[in-house]
Formats: sequence, structure tokens, C-alpha cells
Amino acid sequence: MRIFVTGSIAYDYIMVFPGKFKDHILADKMHVLSVSFLVDSLTRRRGGTGANIAYNLALLGEKPVLVGTVGEDFEDYRQGLEKRGVDSSGVRVIANEHTASCFINTDLADNQITAFYPGAMSKASTVSPKDLGATTSDLVVIAPNDPAAMARYAAECTLAGVPYLYDPSMQLPRMDKVGLQEGCKGAKILAGNDYEFGMMAEKLGVSESELRGSVPITVMTLGEKGALITVDGKEYEIPSAKPEKVLDPTGAGDAFRSGFVAGMSRGFSWPVVGRMASLTAVYAIEHPGTQEHAYSLDEFLARYRSNYGSNEEIEALSNGRGKA
Repeated sequence: MRIFVTGSIAYDYIMVFPGKFKDHILADKMHVLSVSFLVDSLTRRRGGTGANIAYNLALLGEKPVLVGTVGEDFEDYRQGLEKRGVDSSGVRVIANEHTASCFINTDLADNQITAFYPGAMSKASTVSPKDLGATTSDLVVIAPNDPAAMARYAAECTLAGVPYLYDPSMQLPRMDKVGLQEGCKGAKILAGNDYEFGMMAEKLGVSESELRGSVPITVMTLGEKGALITVDGKEYEIPSAKPEKVLDPTGAGDAFRSGFVAGMSRGFSWPVVGRMASLTAVYAIEHPGTQEHAYSLDEFLARYRSNYGSNEEIEALSNGRGKA
């Protein structure tokens, strides 16, 4: 089974303001707001939902095909992904454009002012897994991306019978009922956190339990409480893994989906799939940024044992560099 990963590919520009935004905003002048913050640091990190998922899949021994559009500033990013084992043949460079960029300014109270420039991502609908020969024996991951691209991928997969994981998450606020229905109706897997499942249920006019029963497989993350996997009406409660430290929760959801897809692709039982996903997420929150962590499969196995004990299925990860 090939895994095609669609979703945003972006650079994150992280800035830190050594003060509090509220101390420099005049309430009676909000209608003519004009402020400038001198920051102490600027860090550029690789991110984007699609690229994050592909990166974590590669760490787990998979060879995911990343699908998306980027700008002319992507070459270093491409080389880093390929070095990890990501197939970037599905990434198209858009001439005279920048890769999507997120500018995040954080103050000392953890308040954030964010600006997002989609750049080349706005052309994501010009390339799709169908163009790359995705078949019914493959899996397509549809993660947050340009809305037109997400709609195209879901429609094409539904028509061709290609299994896909649907994860609208960050694009949910701008989606209407019809668009969400179209995305869900052909999905094999629906993924999101508990808040997002509540939002989806409200938009669709159904209960959360009805929503979880409307797709063959749903996976709902619950933060520190773990996750809930529902398969054809049967529920599996997944315990969380223990982080050594918590530095940055950004990217944990993307990492979780990677562990879930990797475990499912190997045919592991659902409890093992969920535990593998929870452990994959922990690595992300222990590091600043979404692609700053790394580990060997032997290290992953040792940590799985320390969290969940030994398991014959997970031990098979060590066979053939990760293939069971």
C-alpha cells in the first residue's frame, strides 16, 4: 500500500516579543490600531500539515509520497524531507511564488499574533494523488490545505474508490455543511480532536456518536486523556504515552495521524495502532517545531515497551526497517 499525503507545506517564522501585547494596545484607539513590536528572536522552521505527516511517516520506516505545491524557496526543505525518506515527486514548484508561510509573534504571556500567507499553496488543486496514479490499494491522507484542493481530492477518491483519511481540522471554521458532507461521505477514516468532532457534528446537524458511526473508522484525539478509535461501531480507548517534557504541542496531531496510518498500513490491531499513534505524538511535543525530532526504530520500540509493555505486533517494526 502506497501512502499519498496531501496537505499544506509551509515555513513557520517564529518570533518572540519580550513583553506583553496588551501593554501596548490602547483600548480607546482600537478602531485606528497601528502597532509595531520589536522582537528578540526569529526562527524559521519547516512545517505544514502535509509535510509534518509525511516527515513522521518516514521516521517510522514508511516511504510516503508528499503531494502539494510550493514556491521557488523550497529546495532546502525538499532535500531535508528526501534525506529522511519522503518521496517528493508529487510536490510541484510554482514559478515566481513563495512557499506558504506562517508568521507567529508570541509575547511573554503566550499570546500570539499570527499572519498566514498561502503563496504557492493556493495552487494545490493543480496536482493530486490521481495524477500520480493512486489506486484502490493505496491510501490518501487529506489534511488541511487549500479548500479547493481538499474538495478535489475527496471527490476524486470517492469517485475512484480510493480509500482516504479525511482531516479537515483547521479548515473547519470556513466549511459549510455541504462541503463537510462531501468530504466525509467517501472517507474510510475521519480524524480530529474532540473539539473538532464537536464542531463537525454541529455543522452536520448530528450527534457526535452518530458522526462516529457514519464513517467506517474514526479516530478522535483527547489530549492527555489519550484517544478514542471507533471501527464499525466498536470503540477502543487508547491511553496516552508519557512525555519526558512538554515544550511545544504544535504538530502533535500531525504526528499522531502518522503513527495511526503507519500502524494501520501494517495491519496491526486497533489498540496497537492507537498506542503507536500516541507514542508518535509524544516525540513532537518534546521539541520546539514540528519536524525537529528524530529517532531510530529501535529507540521507538524501546519507548513503546516502557509505556505499554512488549507486544509481538509492534516488535515486527524491527523487521525490514519497519515493515511487518
